[in-house]
Amino acid sequence: MNKVKTAMKMAMGCLAGLLAFSALADGPVISDVVVRQRWPWSRLVDINYVLDSDITQHVDVAVAAFDSGGPLTLPAGSLSGDLYSVAPGAGRIVWDPAKSAYTNDVLTPFRVSLTPVPASLYMIVDLATTQIVYVTESDLASGAWGSVQTNPVTGVSSVIWTGVTNNSDYMTTKMVFRRIPAGQYMMGGIKSVTLTKDFYAGVFEVTLAQWDNIMGASSSTVTPVYSKSYNTIRGSSAGANWPSNHAVDASSFIGQLRERIGVTWFDLPTDAQWEYLCRAGTTSYYYDGVSTSSADIAILSTLAWWSGNRIGSRHPVGEKLPNAWGLYDTIGNEAEWCLDWYDTSGLLIGGADPVGPTSGTARVFRGGFYSVQAIQAHCAYRWNVGPTSIADILGFRLIVNLPR
Repeated sequence: MNKVKTAMKMAMGCLAGLLAFSALADGPVISDVVVRQRWPWSRLVDINYVLDSDITQHVDVAVAAFDSGGPLTLPAGSLSGDLYSVAPGAGRIVWDPAKSAYTNDVLTPFRVSLTPVPASLYMIVDLATTQIVYVTESDLASGAWGSVQTNPVTGVSSVIWTGVTNNSDYMTTKMVFRRIPAGQYMMGGIKSVTLTKDFYAGVFEVTLAQWDNIMGASSSTVTPVYSKSYNTIRGSSAGANWPSNHAVDASSFIGQLRERIGVTWFDLPTDAQWEYLCRAGTTSYYYDGVSTSSADIAILSTLAWWSGNRIGSRHPVGEKLPNAWGLYDTIGNEAEWCLDWYDTSGLLIGGADPVGPTSGTARVFRGGFYSVQAIQAHCAYRWNVGPTSIADILGFRLIVNLPR
């Protein structure tokens, strides 16, 4: 017992004493960093800190870790807590060493460096190397990532990375996600909904090439994947349990993607998340900020492939104009699965982070598709179908729920 206590005391002394912090010049500052392992009842490590920044400024926190041998690799899936869009005040990050190569029961000398960084605007997931790269607005402004444009609706605020459409890698061997800020909107134009957490949304609908990459086939086709059931995408056992949890079947597409990249963040959007990401801060009929009704078909044709302008069926992703958050094809090309059960009463559920009914027989799907009528390409239009169903007009878009 004394030997264990001595080991604990030595480890805790290293954890609490060997730490560092850094900050952006003339910007947010992180201080009072304290690192403690929960041993002997748990291997989890708490990293407590205080962020000092402007009350309106939220930042991400980058974590670097070291032991006596040098830097440690901390996989993204091993960290949770106050990492993204952090407000001023006390924060806590939890590191699970069991999800990394560093799995000691009682940690040897260990220290961390916490750096406040601007919130990343885009996240790139490499399906081959499993690496995740984050791109900030300043990175885009430097020209290192190709062409960009200002927000087409407001003309100001954040930029859109239009150059993402010029590289087929982002539609085949990689996936690109855009940061969607937390906020409030009127779902369906009638129910007030607040999404309390930032999340990332797929810039494109998932393509056939990306599907095959994950599921073990080979394809370079950059049209949206289609005729995949909800159960194939998430699974029919664990994957059918939403909204009780975000679990998926290991054999499903999302299960395979999570396993390959090493994080559990990927999923379909909720009904409320989908309309929010589609509207991109607008209240217009479509997502352009100007349209008022389905009669605005000239506008619709610049945004979507629909029955009025299609040639054949589905088209390669990213050929039409994006919305104000840089997302393509949300109201045309393929419709998109959502997580939620469909409420047969037709009611929308408002409030904070709504998740729909607890059970049902059909799942919601959203968005227009290549043969849709203009009135059905409206941002608020909702559809439903059974989770085993497949349809030529139905694909999906992924989101990334940031760990908390």
